[in-house]
Amino acid sequence: MTAPITITPLTGIPEVCEGDDLADVLQVGLDHAGVRLLDGDVVVVSSKIASKALGLVTHDPDKDRVVRGETEYVVAERSVGDRVTQIVRAKAGPIMAAAGVDGSNTGARGGWLLLPHDPDGVCEQVHDALVERHGVRVGVVLSDTAGRAWRVGQVDFALGAHGLRVLDDLRGGSDADGKPLEVTTRAVADEIAAAADLAKGKVSAVPAAVLRGLSGILVDEPLESHPRGRDLVRTGPGDWFGYGRVEAVRAALGIEPGTPAAVAVGVAPAGADTRLEAVSRAVRAAMHGVESGTADVGRLSVTLGADSPYELGQLVTRLRAALWCEWLVADVAPPSPDGLSVVVHVSGTHPA
Repeated sequence: MTAPITITPLTGIPEVCEGDDLADVLQVGLDHAGVRLLDGDVVVVSSKIASKALGLVTHDPDKDRVVRGETEYVVAERSVGDRVTQIVRAKAGPIMAAAGVDGSNTGARGGWLLLPHDPDGVCEQVHDALVERHGVRVGVVLSDTAGRAWRVGQVDFALGAHGLRVLDDLRGGSDADGKPLEVTTRAVADEIAAAADLAKGKVSAVPAAVLRGLSGILVDEPLESHPRGRDLVRTGPGDWFGYGRVEAVRAALGIEPGTPAAVAVGVAPAGADTRLEAVSRAVRAAMHGVESGTADVGRLSVTLGADSPYELGQLVTRLRAALWCEWLVADVAPPSPDGLSVVVHVSGTHPA
């Protein structure tokens, strides 16, 4: 892929409505931009106009309820003001905030736009229509926007794809120095989606772009034998991050994220928190589901009580884990002579 790559925004596309044919919509943009599709072009389409054309909009005022309806399961959650923001595995496939439910650029009617549950299928329909119209090989990418673990900001990624290799597997080859490549597999479809967003953007009302110079990544029939957008999502044993730090520990304590139990225990805030509230939240997590036992919470210590030394040991173990996921450390003092109570001193990096 050393040839020049060009990105042309498809301007002049009007507001998309339910029932519109996406191929017709894209043709308006192609004509307005003076672009004739050539063999090897890749068309990147914003998921937003696909959702509008498919009528995937709801006017339910309760966004939380809408998000729950589009969620497979909750990966992580944090409180922001009086709301809880959730990172979930969306029914559309990817891990993303709020299941991709979006209230921006929804048109005059407003509401919440939902992602298509089969984004690859949407791409296939658009691909087939464009090939029939233009008589050339093209690739189609359906793009959406998401944040990234360990990185600040959002980027566009390939929600769906058809007609192109979504991955460029370099394993078995060599780098420029002749060293063997053992793990490198480029997410080409994601790179294409991000590159296209440089031309179309979020605020310029340009929902599609054409990338030229990537003919080498297009595939011939049968297309079904090639990985597609859904194959870019890590699942099963390959998903090392099925839960966030807090959620993994709390799930082990019987508190699944996104449940009433998580709300009752308290969802950690996205911003600053007091040590006392963090300790209190950890104690509530440790005591969740415990039939007997007591916990007296102080700012720097917790006094635990139980009916037997065994039950006290269980409480200490649960509290130690719950404090750890709040970035706090438990220092357990010797128990009382009868073995039924103990003081746990709390330290750590949580802001005071």
